[in-house]
Amino acid sequence: MNILVCIKQVPDTTEIKIDPVKNTLIRDGVPSILNPFDGYALEAAARLKDKDPDTKIVVITMGPPQANAVLKEALGIAADKAYLLTGRAFGGSDTLATSYIISQAIKKVEETEGKFDAIFCGKQAIDGDTAQVGPEIAEHLGLPQVTYGLVCEKTEDGKGLRVTQEGDDGKPIIEVGFPCLVTFTKPNFDPRYPTIKRKLAANKAQIPVIGDTVEEFPDMDRSRIGLMGSPTHVKRSFVPERKKGGIIISEETVEDSAVKLAALLSDAHII
Repeated sequence: MNILVCIKQVPDTTEIKIDPVKNTLIRDGVPSILNPFDGYALEAAARLKDKDPDTKIVVITMGPPQANAVLKEALGIAADKAYLLTGRAFGGSDTLATSYIISQAIKKVEETEGKFDAIFCGKQAIDGDTAQVGPEIAEHLGLPQVTYGLVCEKTEDGKGLRVTQEGDDGKPIIEVGFPCLVTFTKPNFDPRYPTIKRKLAANKAQIPVIGDTVEEFPDMDRSRIGLMGSPTHVKRSFVPERKKGGIIISEETVEDSAVKLAALLSDAHII
């Protein structure tokens, strides 16, 4: 089985602050981490490999050169190969442009690694929370998709995946044939940690870089990448205003509570 896991380096959102003047995220001095939901996707791939050691796991990320750190982290956990997708022409891409660029990069990686049976993504990145990139990649590649996966396993005939999905009412089980794309959310267990042996090997790994020049993608539509290909524009970022706590009315009887409530509403000129 051949699996591609899309991962992203994100700022630790517990450390982020908002510039009160510019209304933008202050990223200076904020540590970067592997997007947690992408970690669940990588763990899902690793569990499939536990059952079938012949499974190959490839990871890819789109970002600046320092995103190598999360690729090496993924190699230390379970990945067999990693690719960094980077390029100035990709700067300023929104989710639509990003998903298009990644879909084109996947086709290029497949020239070396072979066709992927499954593409795994986290359900969303914690720095944007859009949950759009994974499904959009599936659309660009014309793949069936299952979102909000918790765990998965091969189907009995080995030609697809059986995905346990997070649902509003229970946990639906959905079967999907290869090739496919699955996005993952948090299951009821934590992802594994890198082993010492794999971590040492990952630190020495030479990670191929693709996208330094857009000429590497002769079929890529230049009007669909970067700022030009991004129909979404962020007007401002801000911390939501905290709502004040409510008032609990607890008189001796329901009738007394109703009278108290009416008096409060009257004093506030609401009624």
